[in-house]
Amino acid sequence: MAVCMHPSYNNIIQSPRFGGDGDFNYPDICWENNTAGHRLSNKFLDCIGDNFLFQKVEKATRRKAVLDLILTNREELVENLKVEGSLGESDHEIIEFTILKKDRRENSKIETMDFRKADFGKLRKLIGKVPWESRLRGKTAEESWQFFKGTLLRAQKQAIPLCRKDRKYGKRPLWLNHEILHELKIKKESYKKWKVGQITKDEYRQTTQECRGKIRKSKPQNELQLATGIKGNKKSFYKYIRNKRKTKDRVGPLVSEEGETVTGNLQM
Repeated sequence: MAVCMHPSYNNIIQSPRFGGDGDFNYPDICWENNTAGHRLSNKFLDCIGDNFLFQKVEKATRRKAVLDLILTNREELVENLKVEGSLGESDHEIIEFTILKKDRRENSKIETMDFRKADFGKLRKLIGKVPWESRLRGKTAEESWQFFKGTLLRAQKQAIPLCRKDRKYGKRPLWLNHEILHELKIKKESYKKWKVGQITKDEYRQTTQECRGKIRKSKPQNELQLATGIKGNKKSFYKYIRNKRKTKDRVGPLVSEEGETVTGNLQM
């Protein structure tokens, strides 16, 4: 599998869960300390940092160079990574890894009451028009409750509109607090100013580095808070653990031109 990225690196896919792999051909990059000797390679490193991506391949994939990369915005998205062997006569090593992927969700059809658009004056008027004393006379407790509930439900249908829950976009992660959102806003504004020449590239880079540093600190701080507060908030802790252990979806089997499943190396 390979992904061809457009030369405009700042257009890298922005998604809550992003992963991409391919031969990026930057042999001069040292991934151990994120340094490079060429301008284009440094630009690529800046792009990875500005988009908060992680590079997962550490072993050489062609001779002594790490050319085939796996980029993701969540470190836990890729695991069980192995670099070994080659396919046919290719001089690139095979990279085998597992992608953790959330189960697909259908668009929600659940409707809920939109209290922001509710007409509570109308609701009180509808409830107040009911002759409760005469209607409840002679009824048991259960019958009275059923009558009250039915009356209330009919009244709220007239006074409170419904809206559909939008589950397309999930809740933001806990580490993405107001401070981080503010830093991201500053980073975005700084980028726009740099593009029109209002600030220098070094000033923009300084802003992105500060933002990146605060994000990296925010994630472990959130994990520490979940761990220390587990006695009082077990639900949030175990929800975080479940998100780390999603169902594994593997790449489908490789099929030859004859339609047969390939189990070994092919002579290319």
